[in-house]
Amino acid sequence: MTDIRFFVPGIPAPQGSKRHVGNGRMVESSKKVAPWRAAVVRVVREQGLAHGLTNPINVTANFVLPKPKTIKREWPTTRPDLDKLIRSTFDALTTSGLWLDDSLAISVTATKVYALDDMPTGAYLRIQPVIITARGRQYD
Repeated sequence: MTDIRFFVPGIPAPQGSKRHVGNGRMVESSKKVAPWRAAVVRVVREQGLAHGLTNPINVTANFVLPKPKTIKREWPTTRPDLDKLIRSTFDALTTSGLWLDDSLAISVTATKVYALDDMPTGAYLRIQPVIITARGRQYD
């Protein structure tokens, strides 16, 4: 396997808490997460990236968020939380068939930034195989 790199356009949404709605059913608290997860699944499938990976991988995720007009700060140091952006995206990658399960990710590097000017919002994702060598682990 070589590196898999792709961009998912849209507004990254965090995997939030679930709430109980009765009869043992749980639903996602955030209405924004379903469209984001659908966008991730769509891109993976449209680009033919559903590989069913089963070996250890390294993931790099760079989330580009819309910058509210009233915000003066340079960095998105408020919600959404980076770990919840990763959760929603990883769950979508599992649903898409890119990998068997997100437990295959043994290393994650992630950032969140505001979109500048005409920069599209979404996520730049890179999946790298982890090669096991006689000298130890090494990224391909």
